[in-house]
Amino acid sequence: MACKEFLPMVCGKLLGDGCIVKQEGRNPRFQFINSIRDKEWCYYCYSKLKDYLPLTGLHYKRIEDDRVQAGYTESYYVQSRTHDHITNLRSIWYKNQKKVLPIDFLMKHLTPLALAWWYQDDGHLKKDSTIPRKIILSTESFTPAENNQLCQLLKDKYSLLFSIDKQNRILLYDQFQIRYFLYLISPYLHPCMYRKTITSCKIYNPISNLKRTTIYLPSHIKIVSPTREINEKLSVLPDIFTAIKDGDFYTNELLTFIESTKTSVTKKSYQIVVSEENLQNLSILNKMTGLNASFLAHLCFIEGQPIFSK
Repeated sequence: MACKEFLPMVCGKLLGDGCIVKQEGRNPRFQFINSIRDKEWCYYCYSKLKDYLPLTGLHYKRIEDDRVQAGYTESYYVQSRTHDHITNLRSIWYKNQKKVLPIDFLMKHLTPLALAWWYQDDGHLKKDSTIPRKIILSTESFTPAENNQLCQLLKDKYSLLFSIDKQNRILLYDQFQIRYFLYLISPYLHPCMYRKTITSCKIYNPISNLKRTTIYLPSHIKIVSPTREINEKLSVLPDIFTAIKDGDFYTNELLTFIESTKTSVTKKSYQIVVSEENLQNLSILNKMTGLNASFLAHLCFIEGQPIFSK
């Protein structure tokens, strides 16, 4: 396997719409199926995997189904011939004819590329207009215990805090976490899957009559002249734009810092007039990162180098 992307792609596919089928007395075959709406994505996956697995190309499939309005469903599927790689993968991903969650395999191959393939197969972004509300990953085929392991793995590897819903799916609710997840997978999104991300950002419209804004900061930060001092600190907000542009924003230090601030911390409120420039930067960064004005202000008060810089 010369391609270092092969196993992460297969990892994402087997977490998503892929499976390894085995008939009695025959060697296993790799297979995946996508709805007709996602024909482009199906073909893309085929084109990326065909050099490493003996795939037979796309095949159209129509199934009569009275449960849907049209009376039938349409899809495309890809199946392989037999291969030693597939036999080996079957032994890792299946026990007693049932797909299981191979944690050791995932620890090694659940890369951002694998996350992206999994999300494009079995993920959903629920949003109101351009505001993301939650990310859902369909994991109903695994046991609740396996999904707890999966959530722990995602936390350990990426500081992603998924939870399990009543349907045994895993979900992200936190605004920052949603945007962080989409940032991780964005280099690997196929254009036909842009519907599963935030496609636009409504930019704040500057206003001439500035209003007082309440900023909450930890009580250990000593402030004498709130409006002046907080506006001075907010002047470093453009550094956050630079960090995001350069790929230096989502550091382990920042993720750890955000998690630590969720514990009980005494805060003090300040009603201040935020300058027009700072107010615009706060609004745009809120749309980009999901972090509120108070947390962004807190970042600006950190001594020394900003926590989001390498």
